[in-house]
Amino acid sequence: MSPYRRFAHAVFIMLALVALSAAAEPRHVTTIEGISEYRLDNGLSVLLMPDSSRPTTTVAITYFVGSKHEGYGETGMAHLLEHMLFYGTPDHQDIRREISERGGSANGTTSFERTNYFQTLPAGDDNLEWALRMEADRMVNSLIREEDLASEMTVVRNEFEIGESNPFRVLLQRVMATGYEWHGYGRSPIGARSDIENVPIERLHAFYRRFYQPDNAMLVVSGNFDDDDALAMIERYFGAIPAPERDTDNRLWPTYTREPVQDGPREVTVRRSGSVPYVLAGFHVPAGSHEDFAAVEALAYILGDSPSGRLYADLAETGLAGEVGAFAWRLREPSMLLVYASADEETSPDTLREALLESIAALAVSPPTEEEVARASSALVSRLERTLNDSNRVGIGLTEWAAAGDWRLMFLHRDRLEALDAPQVQAVAERYLRRDNRTLGMFVPDSAPQRAEIPDAPDLDALLADYTGRDDRAVGEDFDATPENIESRAVRFELDNGAQVTLLPKSTRGNRVRGTVQMRIGDEASLRGLGAVPGATSAMLMRGSENLSRQELRDRLDTLRSTLSVGGSRVVNVQFETRRDELDALLELMEEVLRRPVFPASELDALRREELSRLRSQRDDPGAVASRALERHFDARDPDHPDYVADFDEAAERLRAVDRDALEAFHRRFHGFDAGTTIALVGDFDADELRNALNTRFGDFRPETGFERIADPYRDVEAERLDSQLDDKANAVLIARQPLELRDDHPDWPALEMAGHMLGGGFLSSRLSDRIRNEEGLSYSVGARFSAHPIDDSATFTAFAAFAPENRDRLIEVMMEELERAIADGFTAEELESARTGLLRQLGLVRADDGRLAGQLAARQFFGRDLHHDAAFEAEIAALTVDDVNAALARWLDPSRLTLSIAGDFAGRDE
Repeated sequence: MSPYRRFAHAVFIMLALVALSAAAEPRHVTTIEGISEYRLDNGLSVLLMPDSSRPTTTVAITYFVGSKHEGYGETGMAHLLEHMLFYGTPDHQDIRREISERGGSANGTTSFERTNYFQTLPAGDDNLEWALRMEADRMVNSLIREEDLASEMTVVRNEFEIGESNPFRVLLQRVMATGYEWHGYGRSPIGARSDIENVPIERLHAFYRRFYQPDNAMLVVSGNFDDDDALAMIERYFGAIPAPERDTDNRLWPTYTREPVQDGPREVTVRRSGSVPYVLAGFHVPAGSHEDFAAVEALAYILGDSPSGRLYADLAETGLAGEVGAFAWRLREPSMLLVYASADEETSPDTLREALLESIAALAVSPPTEEEVARASSALVSRLERTLNDSNRVGIGLTEWAAAGDWRLMFLHRDRLEALDAPQVQAVAERYLRRDNRTLGMFVPDSAPQRAEIPDAPDLDALLADYTGRDDRAVGEDFDATPENIESRAVRFELDNGAQVTLLPKSTRGNRVRGTVQMRIGDEASLRGLGAVPGATSAMLMRGSENLSRQELRDRLDTLRSTLSVGGSRVVNVQFETRRDELDALLELMEEVLRRPVFPASELDALRREELSRLRSQRDDPGAVASRALERHFDARDPDHPDYVADFDEAAERLRAVDRDALEAFHRRFHGFDAGTTIALVGDFDADELRNALNTRFGDFRPETGFERIADPYRDVEAERLDSQLDDKANAVLIARQPLELRDDHPDWPALEMAGHMLGGGFLSSRLSDRIRNEEGLSYSVGARFSAHPIDDSATFTAFAAFAPENRDRLIEVMMEELERAIADGFTAEELESARTGLLRQLGLVRADDGRLAGQLAARQFFGRDLHHDAAFEAEIAALTVDDVNAALARWLDPSRLTLSIAGDFAGRDE
């Protein structure tokens, strides 16, 4: 759009605002389970999902344009445009900064069918109005300047290179491209590198003007807001945008390309550097709206779930595979079911290929059972229900279903899943899992093909015309998660064994409860020389108990529509989510898991294979290699110390050495609750009843060896440059660290926290991000922060960036320049005020998430703190002057003391 046309358009918008009183009210379309749809005169679809129990509001806008709409020379254009819209408009010239100042989080994503933008902000009319005004503005007034494109193109190219370093993602893209000869689903949303690098700005402008219009968009507002106020704001800002003239040149044509029936198996081979072979098979299946799709998703679960899945039993338990899985793309048009496995250390790709195909073929003689289908249905419905009970997640989830055809499909799909039976799943397996409908990579002529007819997506108007959904689900209270409000309601006590408990009862959407247990175990002397045993013990707790197998545990959780996870080493972390009426049953299940594990030998073998496979993958991952090298550089402990950082070979040997007897002995000696255990629950429950339940189930659960904290003192480690060469990796990673001798009660700590936020925090808006990402385009992901401990004088400053290997020297140069400039020149008062507002709001949003709040309460209690400590810290942040921040930064940050750990393919670049 020329400057004149952009100006004229903006003037039009302002004039339209004056005449808004004459516009028609938004038209109500339908209401399904508390979610209401409206339509504006200009064609914009609006969904409102109020939830007064949330302290936040999420605004998500979806444009129905993705990689399938791109033409020749345009691949990656939808994704590139997603990035460009964060460069702002004449009225919002720094969207990233404005979001950060308001304490919000935001992102944008692009897929085959759609591009969406979403932001979550603290609830309030001011934030909601700003978000709606900004989204309406950038719908038609985004700048999209050529100089910004030149900078952002290199960032997108770096994102492309990150994907090119991931063997599975590369293989997935190749299989999709081979399976779809004509349809746009065969093109990855990231696009071709040549198109990303060479797209003319004029084509990007035309693409933007065509697709970024109200009649091609859906706006979703979810969380804490008033419906009438929100509708009035939406009409004020979005209703003022005229519907576009859809003449021949600007018409949105329906996507009528369909894949012909596949007439033989296809194969493709990718040969690249790496350690873990993968096999991936794709089968064409119907669209997400088709009546068969629920059965297709259940079939994917029956094949790919761990540990109940067919692939797990046939490949993982037999030692052929380290990882298995299956999933189906939920798309508007005929889709793809994908089934995959990674080879174990001694399994050849050919052996794995044949085993994978044999496991799939076995469905013909051993079809899915009613038990398998019921398990799949329960698990898939449980996931949907948890999404529907979270107004943040459901708001974004609705946009995905809208891209698949209509947002109401989310509820219809749930109903279809609940109604599934084994014959339906068997029928789709017979219909679509056919040899000549398979893409594995090779073309083989065949005189007797076995073809699969893929039905079109149904007529959605007819399909959903009479659909009304169910009654509204329970809504929670309007609870402002300030430290003062939390502390006024918090209930604290000790169990009989000394474990410390914090409870925060409150009404929540869907009567939800979230909780955490942090079980700290052992002491330095008793934990020495145990290698991988502590971590393996925790990892095995969910793999079988005296009364329930691993699968029975999973089934029970799905029946309860709850989650429970256990992990960790010296600190065993238990996290869970359930509903009020299932809380006691979940505590019973947690008691079974924590107190009565049996460590099945077959599950230990499976765990060992999975962890060894993960280690092999990490050897080729630049981020994992750089991180481990950095941790080892700062680790002065001997190999028997509980916190020793092992290299990849040592870690593998430690895993191989773990045996079942060691796990049983470790659990018996160290697992149990004492003064080192903290427990926190937040949500809909009766505190007195819960106190009795916790004491009854866990009050006598004590370890033989009690907990004693292991100190982690400051170590003055000499700075070094750590370079790790990884062949054939398009992406590289840098992590920089400086140790600092202070803890978080030091007088300088609030200023350092603030300085770290300004250097590398916020939403793509900080000193490092502005220079490295936004100006120079050297990195897709860059950041920095200070971190400190409540007890030990062992703080750190850390900076990181992902980048293309050829940009290494320039990246280091620019990062050092920015750090030194911040020390020498300091921040401005304007920078401080902008960043302070964003940081304080971000800290508040952490408390607004019940799961994260439970983790905070448990951690704070261990250190003898409550949330009044947080309030005092935030008051110190609020009182900081720019001189305070600049002086603290100059005292503590020294770029010459940074150790740089860099991993990537730099062969030939150092000559």
